[in-house]
Amino acid sequence: MAEQEQRIVGPDYLVAGRYRLRSKLGGGGMGSVWLAHDTLLDREVAIKQVVSTAGLTEEAAQEIRARAMREGRIAARLSHDHAIAMYDVALEGGEPWLVMEYLPSRSLAQALNVTEALPPLQVAQIGAQVADALSEAHAAGIVHRDIKPGNILIADRGRGAGTVKISDFGISRAKGDAQLTRTGVITGTPAYFAPEVARGDDPTEASDVFSLGATLYTATEGQPPFGIDENTIALLHKVAKAEIMRPVHSGDLTDVLLHLLEPDPARRPTMAQARDLLAQVAAGAGGSVSYVLDTPLRGADGTVPFWARRSATSGPVRANRLPTSTITGLPAAQNSVPLQSVPRPGPRIPVAPPIEPRPAPTPHSAVPLAVAIVLLFVAIAVVVVVVLMIAS
Repeated sequence: MAEQEQRIVGPDYLVAGRYRLRSKLGGGGMGSVWLAHDTLLDREVAIKQVVSTAGLTEEAAQEIRARAMREGRIAARLSHDHAIAMYDVALEGGEPWLVMEYLPSRSLAQALNVTEALPPLQVAQIGAQVADALSEAHAAGIVHRDIKPGNILIADRGRGAGTVKISDFGISRAKGDAQLTRTGVITGTPAYFAPEVARGDDPTEASDVFSLGATLYTATEGQPPFGIDENTIALLHKVAKAEIMRPVHSGDLTDVLLHLLEPDPARRPTMAQARDLLAQVAAGAGGSVSYVLDTPLRGADGTVPFWARRSATSGPVRANRLPTSTITGLPAAQNSVPLQSVPRPGPRIPVAPPIEPRPAPTPHSAVPLAVAIVLLFVAIAVVVVVVLMIAS
């Protein structure tokens, strides 16, 4: 154990005698993700280092290992063009490392740091492609449980630029899996929760649909449907009551978004139906739905949108504005409004701040006006005198 704790993981570190780490791509509560080189197959991969179990009790360490192995098994069951592929689970010092497809990309959350919001038709295409992958996951009995802008990737360079993929099945659950969380405790990102999940119900395919709707809402409106609140518990209660703000920038996508964000899970579309609705919006009248599902994102000019390009760095400063971190161990919201009593329309229209009355203009002073008149008469008198002198 002491030898394991002394190892320093960093660039050039060799995992399982095969994967050489290059640089860290990111990290979170569930571990760190590295860019690595597969020395056996000579290709770039993303490799996820699960949170270290050093210093933990054997029971806690075993739970972390079980979560990692479960993520690997679940992701390996899904093979789809719009989902990050799972290649391998490598064991290093008894700890599992997840080896995945590497997609040079930026997340939807990062794209929203480049631009205030995205055009509704592009958001509809992103949603349709992600829903296509998730509908296959649901058909395989897999519920993602953490759909959010940070887990949707858009390739930002190379021949595949504009390709959309859903990632991170770290807290997913497959039917038949053992329960790894305590009853009444929820895991995920509250800003994108479905109301029933905030109240403590188990996540389902329907809650994935709501989370996708919340993610797409965020892409068009610039903030999640429940707003932004640093008080996680207060936000959780707002989510439990289904208090969303009606979208105002989503154009033709509005009706579909509201359908995905139905407070009652029984009234939401399935993920496959959501895919079809989103694809129809993106395709427009007479457009090709299959083209929408199979083609990387393109703008009106036929090129990759500026916010999805590697070189795109300008735009409003929004770093860390959107909630991105997955939170574990949240208590379900208590004493919230029962689902049956939530008004069916659900959304409320944000109230614009009152317009302050414009102050009455200050009357012009009479003194400057009188001075101007006097000066005018003096000027006329001077002109008359000069004319008379010339005439004489």
